[in-house]
Amino acid sequence: MAEKTYPHGVPCWIEALHADPRAALAFYGQLFGWEGVGPVPMPDGGEYFVARLHGDDVAGIATLPAGGIAEPAWTTYVRVDELEATARRVLDAGGQVIVSPTDAPPAGRLAIVASPRSATLGLWEPAARAGAQRVNESGAWAMSALRTRSLAKATPFYATVFGWEVEPFDAGGAPGVLFRVPGYVGGLPQQPVPRDVVAAGIEDPQVDYDHWSVDFWIDDVDAAAERVTAGGGTVISAPADAANFRRVVVASPDGAVFTLSQLIRQPLATAGSVR
Repeated sequence: MAEKTYPHGVPCWIEALHADPRAALAFYGQLFGWEGVGPVPMPDGGEYFVARLHGDDVAGIATLPAGGIAEPAWTTYVRVDELEATARRVLDAGGQVIVSPTDAPPAGRLAIVASPRSATLGLWEPAARAGAQRVNESGAWAMSALRTRSLAKATPFYATVFGWEVEPFDAGGAPGVLFRVPGYVGGLPQQPVPRDVVAAGIEDPQVDYDHWSVDFWIDDVDAAAERVTAGGGTVISAPADAANFRRVVVASPDGAVFTLSQLIRQPLATAGSVR
């Protein structure tokens, strides 16, 4: 297991909203081996569970807000030192604050923001919970990736708000970028990107709008795809090899989309971590 620390500007936590979080936990449990801890009552009457893998926190599963203002989906949270100041930078950079800074005791404080191109992210100022305690192993979060119609238009926002630097790379034939936090050392030495990489961006003219996707590592992608369908989920894009990975795009039974990746070969270049 990688011991995780999360300085300012590093993605630290993922959270899924579902109409029925208990049913969602059952689905993720049979897929990843997660166990749910909770629930913690939410102010709107919903429930919040912490998903654990081998006893360590790996994700949040919460009730979808009432009123039809959101759909089942995964959200990535970025660690920030000063929540209000970062929210102001979001506004100054042309973005939106969707959920104003609010307390989530005892874990920390949060806000939900969107880029000028409507890609949603969470901001996290930690207290009791710094972030995910396991990453980059089977059944755990590996990384988050921005899907956008235009990297050139999308990336300046993240440089302004989080100080991310951008390095181009070939994302399996599509234009891509690695988002880097200079000086950060994360993850494990054997992972397939440099250790100051905290996220990726992929240009895709087919996407309807900019959004952040969440990727999980898995030991066997094909077997996992079968578990998805057995659990009532959907395989959106069949397992396929790309670069050093075999990947599949799937959705939970109520439509929350995510990807699963199996590392099938180590790159010849110096390896690092996704975060």
